[in-house]
Amino acid sequence: MFADFELIYVFAGLAVGFIVGMTGVGGGSLMTPILLHFGIPPTSAVGTDLLYAAITKGGGVYVHQKKRNIDWRITGWLAAGSVPASFLTLGAMHAIGFDSEGVNKLIKTSLGFALLFTALAIAFKGHLKRFSGSESWLSRMRNGQQIAATIIVGLVLGVVVTITSIGAGAIGTVALFMLYPLMPTVRLIGTEIAHAVPLTLVAGLGHAGFGNVDWQLLVTLLLGSLPGIYFGSHMAHRVGDRWLRPVLATMLAVVGTRLVF
Repeated sequence: MFADFELIYVFAGLAVGFIVGMTGVGGGSLMTPILLHFGIPPTSAVGTDLLYAAITKGGGVYVHQKKRNIDWRITGWLAAGSVPASFLTLGAMHAIGFDSEGVNKLIKTSLGFALLFTALAIAFKGHLKRFSGSESWLSRMRNGQQIAATIIVGLVLGVVVTITSIGAGAIGTVALFMLYPLMPTVRLIGTEIAHAVPLTLVAGLGHAGFGNVDWQLLVTLLLGSLPGIYFGSHMAHRVGDRWLRPVLATMLAVVGTRLVF
């Protein structure tokens, strides 16, 4: 039988999985603050959530690949920036000391800002898509410029995701909307999910190597989240995106503001 605290984590995984299934975003953005609220140390919350994200999004890669919704060239360019950045970030955090007050404060503050940026990205996704498709300098980028910009986006995501465990979904997808306005939305989403798996896996295994993953907690969260994602996916078409997006953005903005201020 599960202890009460284990049941809480199962229900947390169920709730987050349900939201991810309906909206496609919000996994790390919601899970890491929830773990912090339950008293999990910041480093363990981030490390556990990174492997949680890698496992849950792995199923998404399988589905999107079957439907040919992944551009592996763009995935590779993103990874060329994000994976080395993740290794360097892990090295810097280890040098400072994962258990130090400075690292814990860095994680909480960075997480707060990442949540605020994610909230903005979700709330204004439609406006950003229209801007990226307009006659802006982004829409006139040459191929070499696009590749360089994609690698830079990957680099930024590598740092942010390794420190906070969030950003690969909403922020990464919006960045791709801006850089590749002519690509179908579903292909952009599939490409970013494909990139998120190696990034979160590398970052998560790095944290695990430093003892920052609670394996029992990881299994407990997955017990709830996997069925949650399944049922949420089947509810997605019944709940309008125009209702879900502002609610999720507001929730993330409130949590982000509390962490920063």
